[in-house]
Amino acid sequence: MLAVSAGPLLTACNINSETRVSTRPVSNIANIGELQATPDANGLRLPAGFSSRIIAITDETPVNSKAYLWHDLPDGGATFLTPEGGWIYVSNSENNNGLGGVGAIEFNADADLIDAFSLLEGTTKNCAGGPTPWNTWLSCEEYAGGMVWECFPMERGNRTATRRDALGVFQHEAAAVDPSTSIVYLTEDQTDGCLYRFIPDKPWDLSSGRLQAAVVDNVDSQQRALEGRVSWIDVPDPTAATETTRAQAQQFGASKFVRGEGAWFHAGVLYVATTGNTGLVWAYAPDQEGNTGVLTQIYNRTDLFPDDSSLNGIDNITVSSGGDVVIAEDSDDMQMQALTPDGRLIPLLQVTGHTILGFPGEITGPAFDPSGTRLYFSSQRGTDADRLTAGKLIGITYEVTGPFVVS
Repeated sequence: MLAVSAGPLLTACNINSETRVSTRPVSNIANIGELQATPDANGLRLPAGFSSRIIAITDETPVNSKAYLWHDLPDGGATFLTPEGGWIYVSNSENNNGLGGVGAIEFNADADLIDAFSLLEGTTKNCAGGPTPWNTWLSCEEYAGGMVWECFPMERGNRTATRRDALGVFQHEAAAVDPSTSIVYLTEDQTDGCLYRFIPDKPWDLSSGRLQAAVVDNVDSQQRALEGRVSWIDVPDPTAATETTRAQAQQFGASKFVRGEGAWFHAGVLYVATTGNTGLVWAYAPDQEGNTGVLTQIYNRTDLFPDDSSLNGIDNITVSSGGDVVIAEDSDDMQMQALTPDGRLIPLLQVTGHTILGFPGEITGPAFDPSGTRLYFSSQRGTDADRLTAGKLIGITYEVTGPFVVS
């Protein structure tokens, strides 16, 4: 039943109301072959027909003519189409103690790197986040006093980021926006975290509104969410001045989500990853008014993929133009896989040689370019050799190009 119910959620696509044809490129991910046994020159195992390049390294300038040095601990990311036909890839820095922020790289229409700049500085543990339909980037701080900062990549670093207090104070992870309602969905990286949503008073304006938490009508004995219908309760004090946001929400019956991680909104469906146990991927389909909806699991190893042991440490996610949910691993063997609309896992790449003190690294910031032919991501902590040389962790950001879509 789980697999059947998830199918329509994964196959939804955007339709132009005037022409009645799909406005998205056709995904080719289901037809991608196995990863090649030998890594390429950049240490990536890729399918045949794909290639990679390194576009940024911590403490180096991605664009030689620009002064911006790529940041430490690159994390969540997204791309934005520019009026000139190029695009901008934004990337968080998960550095601690006020040393975090957001950086960006601009490409022209030929995929040449032409600019690099800062969008936000002086913040703490900017983990994931999410793009908005109005071309801003929501950068989320992952610590107890964490906030959401709205950044403006289309201003090329010339506009100061704005802290959005109304989105609550908690250990933020990711943000995803429903373009039809401007509702922002927010995950919380805690073992007893909640799933939140922010309803702005005005569309495209995050300065004021209501913060709510999800109540699922089906939970286990520890109040942890299972599949079911979702309702929403208000968080009385999003500033958490006297009581944590999470405690307030659960006092009124909010369900628990075990370490909420990546989130992405695509074609009317919110996709959310949780890291607890072997990891889960959820799909939430809100009703037309956004007041309620149905929550299902589209990846659950025990019930849906009992024979799979390849996908572990589920963390950041994105969604392809065709509805493939792309899942990045934190730890394990550093793979990125796609869950196709028909419920198959397709390995897209594997980063090799990136262990730190014997521990596996983390893949972060997956995002496709506007054409869907390029996939960006980072190895957040890089290699042990780089760490020993530099005396610090050296993140590496990649671009993988290939037939992700039908040409």
